[in-house]
Amino acid sequence: MKTLEDLFLDSLADMYYAENQLVKALPKMAKAATHEHLRAAFEAHLTETEGHVQKLEQVFEAFGKEPKSKKCHAILGIISEADEIASENKKSPTINAALIYAGQKAEHYEIASYGGLRDWAKLLGNENAADILDEILDEEKAADDKLSELAEDDCNEAADSGEAEQLKKAA
Repeated sequence: MKTLEDLFLDSLADMYYAENQLVKALPKMAKAATHEHLRAAFEAHLTETEGHVQKLEQVFEAFGKEPKSKKCHAILGIISEADEIASENKKSPTINAALIYAGQKAEHYEIASYGGLRDWAKLLGNENAADILDEILDEEKAADDKLSELAEDDCNEAADSGEAEQLKKAA
């Protein structure tokens, strides 16, 4: 029978894989973005994500374990969908809104995962690991907030008005 610590470490390995995959995916999203501030947000989050990989290694260490990776099917699906969304909206006024949409799916997955991992680390009595996971959780929430701000301030409206312009030209 598995213990909570086994479940925690298995889930931690899942997120370790996920963060490493996001390190590869974020540069593509930044390159696809045509909005300067969105590109910068993806680039800044790439730096944070590289830090998340290191922080997860510290969490493994806090449990006396070597970092381990377990294929995360959820993040692979989210990244695949992000690639598809970017491809379908390339050279369209909707590209930045689409990228934000895809990015927020990843952020929400990470927020849910890190919240659970932090709570389990606390329950397992490992405050050091819980604190590190809480730091990552805060950064993921801030990234999500930044994407929401960009969507609300510019990108969604640009997608809408751009589509309206295209419809006028087609008529």
